[in-house]
Amino acid sequence: MSRIDNVFKNLAVNGRKGLIPFVTAGDPDPQQTVAIMHALVESGADVIELGVPFSDPMADGPVIQRASERALAKGMNLDKCLKMVQTFRTINQHTPVVLMGYANPIERMGIDQFTAQALNSGVDGVLVVDYPPEECIEFSEALKAAGLSPIFLLAPTSSPQRIASVAKASSGYIYYVSLKGVTGASHINTADVASMTKTIRSQTSTPLAIGFGIRDAQSACQLSQSGDAVVIGSKLVQILEDAPGDTGLQSLKDFIHEIRIALDSTKAISS
Repeated sequence: MSRIDNVFKNLAVNGRKGLIPFVTAGDPDPQQTVAIMHALVESGADVIELGVPFSDPMADGPVIQRASERALAKGMNLDKCLKMVQTFRTINQHTPVVLMGYANPIERMGIDQFTAQALNSGVDGVLVVDYPPEECIEFSEALKAAGLSPIFLLAPTSSPQRIASVAKASSGYIYYVSLKGVTGASHINTADVASMTKTIRSQTSTPLAIGFGIRDAQSACQLSQSGDAVVIGSKLVQILEDAPGDTGLQSLKDFIHEIRIALDSTKAISS
């Protein structure tokens, strides 16, 4: 059983909701990224999404765009992201790490080389924003053959056909985008999310992680009722942008700990 599958199995057994924080590799400084990853785990993260900086993002809002620009300016690239995961694995062997990014850096490296390096580095899953399942069959098969999880996005606008294709291609979890827009937006309709996730669940048993627009404990708890986990990204990147260094790291830990307590309290109340 993969690390991702094991996490979601344990969450389900214990009636808990998963917490998946996203941070950009190399931001605010490449020397801090591994320490940030460990801090996230210490504060209650179940899975870590590590963003691979890219110069031309299409789904990221201004906060994460700025983080990518800062990281790229400091020399970050895909190879260095993989080495960061490898360093993280010298201490932590149990927390799943999912790389989230865009197709261009992977294609420049080559699918076979990327898959081999990702496996050797200790990566568990890969979410490529601009790889719809019907256009990356070779890539998905290569990941699955290596024991890695190809993770795909679904959105409020996803058609029944797209839901079916993602359900078939995904493993690990499916990332459901809770709103129409980019990361960091805030106009979430929880009733719409509940309706759409019910439709998705009718076609797959793969766990659902809900993200985009979650900025506090209240929104995390509300959306967790429709999914198996919540993903928080822009808020965390903003914290690091506002207060880099040790101050930002402590603020990040405090925020994640607050979300963890809130999610577990929601579980306790509903049990």
